[in-house]
Amino acid sequence: MAKRFDQYCPVAHALCLVGERWAFLIVRELLHGPKRYTDLADGLPGIATNILAARLRELEGAGVVHKRKLPPPAPATVYELTEYGAELDEVFYALARWGARSLGPPGPEDELYPEWGINAFAALFSPEAARGLTETYVLRIDADVFSVHLENGCLHTSVGAAEDPDVDVEVDMSTFFRLTGGELSASEALEQGAASIRGDRAAFERCFQVLSMAPRTPAAV
Repeated sequence: MAKRFDQYCPVAHALCLVGERWAFLIVRELLHGPKRYTDLADGLPGIATNILAARLRELEGAGVVHKRKLPPPAPATVYELTEYGAELDEVFYALARWGARSLGPPGPEDELYPEWGINAFAALFSPEAARGLTETYVLRIDADVFSVHLENGCLHTSVGAAEDPDVDVEVDMSTFFRLTGGELSASEALEQGAASIRGDRAAFERCFQVLSMAPRTPAAV
């Protein structure tokens, strides 16, 4: 467990709970449901097995993670976030948006896991921009295909192409970063040939208002 900071501060306390190396990435792996120990190890290349075991014990002790046994016919022990731990999604997605702005798009040597878009779209999702919207976007980003469905402003994502989307978008990863980062507008992407679409152009423009790295609250003056 991280050392205490000799001060009364909620941020310092939070870092004591999830601030050790790998701890928050374990939370990332569990945000979309329970996983076995081997699943966690596979999703965290580079982590030593003793470190993974230690972090899981620490997160259990902090009330962030708990483990349970699945019933037959597939008995196995899985780890999952507690109700308290699941509340970290807001923190995780805000941190992901903030980090992505200086990280930039992945390079040729960077390997993404097949479902990377599920976390990415949840992090980029702006409830304010999506308010009241019900529509579907298919996003083809390099070789990966995802669907983003809004139902009365609520986000649902999946791997693969949904049928009859409002707009089907094809971009490369660099363009995706520029669109979500606000460096490139939807109109500019089309005019420059950086994006191609099938379907409603207005839906394409809304898509990158709903999916954005922009801060969710204005900075204090």
